[in-house]
Amino acid sequence: MNKIYPDAAAALAGVVQDGQTIAVGGFGLCGIPEALIGALRDSGVTGLTAISNNAGVDGFGLGQLLETRQIKKMIASYVGENKEFARQYLAGELELEFTPQGTLAEKLRAGGAGIPAFFTKTGVGTIVADGKEIREFDGEQYVMERSLVADVSLVKAWKADKAGNLVFRKTARNFNPNAAMAGKITIVEVEQLVEIGEIDPDAVHLPSIFVHRIVVNATPEKRIEQRTVRAN
Repeated sequence: MNKIYPDAAAALAGVVQDGQTIAVGGFGLCGIPEALIGALRDSGVTGLTAISNNAGVDGFGLGQLLETRQIKKMIASYVGENKEFARQYLAGELELEFTPQGTLAEKLRAGGAGIPAFFTKTGVGTIVADGKEIREFDGEQYVMERSLVADVSLVKAWKADKAGNLVFRKTARNFNPNAAMAGKITIVEVEQLVEIGEIDPDAVHLPSIFVHRIVVNATPEKRIEQRTVRAN
């Protein structure tokens, strides 16, 4: 089965549709599937529910889809540094489901593992637990969280072989593997593509069973959020 596509638009063709739930990897601006997000914007699909740790920044990452009003709901942990997000949310134009960061990661991982729900202490006694089942275990209260499964996952990896075995680099590994696992269809953007067998099996961070389509973006922008330098 050939998983390689010539560009991001081709990788999304026939897969993305209006009203879907889309999981997007990345941590801050690190490990963002830039080309795939751009192609999703250009596809014109609307009414999306986007699952991502962050909501991008103005003009970059998921910020592009917010500017074009293609996202109707965000499921996220951190939404700062995005004025358009704040404007839409405060104006009642955008739905938001805030989720603690560790809980969000586990909701995606559990979804990919076929686990429909789990219990956690995080959020007990706060608005995070409103409307959710609370159960006591060993004298402690826990809130039940439903797992997340996406129609499509957009993921950024550093390297893939042609079967779809993935290697991530540093902070980009935080949410991308979980997002990849949670997708019914997972599309991966990589910087390097190698032949099957060139990645040591012990170096594989996510096996190919979770990957359906691959596109190469050898020269991503790779923005950073803040740069701190030593004074002269």
